[in-house]
Amino acid sequence: MNATIRAYIDLLRLQFFFAWIVLFSSGYLLATMVYPGFSTWGLIRVALIAFFGFEAGLVLNDYVDRDYDKTDVEPGKLTRYWRAFGTRPLPLGLIAPRSALALFVALAGITTLLILTLPYPNSLYVLVLMVCCYALEVFYQVKKRHQTFPVAQLIGRMDFALFPVAGYLCLGSPDTNALLYFLFFYPFALAHLGVNDAIDIGNDRARGMNTPATLYGLSGTVVWIAAFTVIHVAMAIVFAFRLGWIARAGFVIGLVLLAGANVVILKNKTPDAALKMLPLFHITMLIYAGSIALDSVI
Repeated sequence: MNATIRAYIDLLRLQFFFAWIVLFSSGYLLATMVYPGFSTWGLIRVALIAFFGFEAGLVLNDYVDRDYDKTDVEPGKLTRYWRAFGTRPLPLGLIAPRSALALFVALAGITTLLILTLPYPNSLYVLVLMVCCYALEVFYQVKKRHQTFPVAQLIGRMDFALFPVAGYLCLGSPDTNALLYFLFFYPFALAHLGVNDAIDIGNDRARGMNTPATLYGLSGTVVWIAAFTVIHVAMAIVFAFRLGWIARAGFVIGLVLLAGANVVILKNKTPDAALKMLPLFHITMLIYAGSIALDSVI
């Protein structure tokens, strides 16, 4: 395979593309339980918004941190997990920064055009959330370089929790379901972030990044993961009362997987243990989103 193609596959983390589509679409399908207007074209449009919008965010992530990523000392861990060919193309010079910036603009532009085909005011809701998410991404990347308390994580990672909410707002309006989906997913996003930070502690120390892992050590990070998992469990119970039996069953399966992952991480308190458990967090996310989607269409 051409080296440039491999570099762009790594930049876009293409092997995970389906996850963003499933997560975003679960919000849209949840909205169909309350609001009329479902269509096959609508679902395809939502999938395209999810794909191009999230990929743009991934490119933005790499572009903002392109110089700091040059100091990575453990590319075989988190980088290898997230990227099919195990490279960070910008710091390695495989893709020019201006090319990455142009790609971000193109992807964000396509996403904007797709969003504008949504009926008003849904188009406005989703467009505002898109801008907010990109702004939060930049805030997260920059703020964690200079902080003594993990403000970057607590505020910046709202972007991930807002992603399925944006899917909901492609058809629905800001309502209790949208709020509960955010409150359900936000602590999960923070627990997931803690796992990533535990794995990447060596690189973050080399970069001078202030994450929960570098601020509080691995012992503090596992407490962070466990605490936000507990909050997530509480919000899952609340959210489940708004959903049907398929989604509830999916939540139970997901929470069992999260409990097992937390036990392993708490027991070992090592980057390697966190890396081994990271797939369980992603499988759980897919089970959540898939069960909500299935619950909505059956």
